[in-house]
Amino acid sequence: MIKKLKPKSEFSRNVVILMTGTTIAQAIPIAISPILTRIYTPEDFGVFALFVAVASIFGSVANGRYELAIMLPRKDEDAINIFALGFIITSFISLFLLFLVILFNDYFTALFNNDEIGLWLYFVPISVLLTGLFNILNYFNNRIKNYKDIANATILKSIVLAITQLSIGFIKQGVSGLVSGQLFSQLVANTKLLTNIIKDKVLVSKISKVKILALAKRYKNFPKYSMWAALANTLSQHLTNILISTFYSISTLGFYSLVQRVLGMPAALIGGSIGQVFFQQATKEKQQTGRAIKTFNKTVKKLIMIGLPSFGILFFIVEDLFAFVFGEEWRIAGEYAQIVIPLFFIRFVVSTVSQLNSIFEKNLNGLYIQVILLTTVIGLFLIVDLYSIDFEVFLKLMTLFLFVEFIALYVYLFNLSKGNI
Repeated sequence: MIKKLKPKSEFSRNVVILMTGTTIAQAIPIAISPILTRIYTPEDFGVFALFVAVASIFGSVANGRYELAIMLPRKDEDAINIFALGFIITSFISLFLLFLVILFNDYFTALFNNDEIGLWLYFVPISVLLTGLFNILNYFNNRIKNYKDIANATILKSIVLAITQLSIGFIKQGVSGLVSGQLFSQLVANTKLLTNIIKDKVLVSKISKVKILALAKRYKNFPKYSMWAALANTLSQHLTNILISTFYSISTLGFYSLVQRVLGMPAALIGGSIGQVFFQQATKEKQQTGRAIKTFNKTVKKLIMIGLPSFGILFFIVEDLFAFVFGEEWRIAGEYAQIVIPLFFIRFVVSTVSQLNSIFEKNLNGLYIQVILLTTVIGLFLIVDLYSIDFEVFLKLMTLFLFVEFIALYVYLFNLSKGNI
């Protein structure tokens, strides 16, 4: 009976493994969120969101996007050299950021219009280093199908995050607990995934300067195009947080950061797991047939079947749900959430399969797409500056414009999966 319930296809089994780990990992911070919202203020969450935004922007390009190339070579020897290349790039970028923060800390603090962020800017290079390392570790473990270890590392990261944020939060006021939890949990997860690589001494011994340089040239389109596309994509998401704190207030950012945390849960919980397996399966289908339409259609169908009822039910109950779970003070976050639910749904579906540009090496197209999304966000804030519109109107405009653009992106990806582009 139990055997009949087990997923039959390799794709489904791998998704279940990753999704189980991610479910547990995401359940932990969501479970402690009602406690966190009572020991940290909206302003604390706002400063933390600002820290995460800055670190995420640079972390998204910390490897020059060479982590995407780890899946592509047929030989593991090539993959480990791409891994080494990514680590070298991450180290240089992190050191450069540390140099900038030391020299221009006061300038950046004034630019973000928040004095408290000044101290935490010194920790941004550390977060960028840990993020870059996690990216290459994640892709390499994905390549060798260490899905159980990826799931375990994700769970461990979440446990450490929760313990640290709660412990420090009860002892000390302010944002220090939130940031410390972020950094320490990244370190622990990286250590877990790194063991799978360094224990294979034969493979590690094949890292060479000649190979690294050759592969850097072979996959040069990733830093040339995908890096800028990733930067534009991350900016379109996290630049919003930075500009919210500038044009509105740090407490408004704190409320909106909780919205992102809750509505982003399906993407992190399910979309991330499905996306990892989609990347591996779609790459395999493309190598065999030159297309990826079967994997694309199967994945999109799963995402819609999961996302539509989840976001649909949430739309009608989200305001009261936020007030009940997180405290009456956070009801306003529920109002914001109801406005942007359609955007988070379409992003959940389309973003999960957007890695097709990397699989088909259409990196320049990916750059154009992300620049359009980024331009839309910047344009909306120019409207905010010109007409002084309130935050809820801004959210409605952002949802409308980006929803339409994600529909257009889906049409493009559908045609790309058929090999028509």
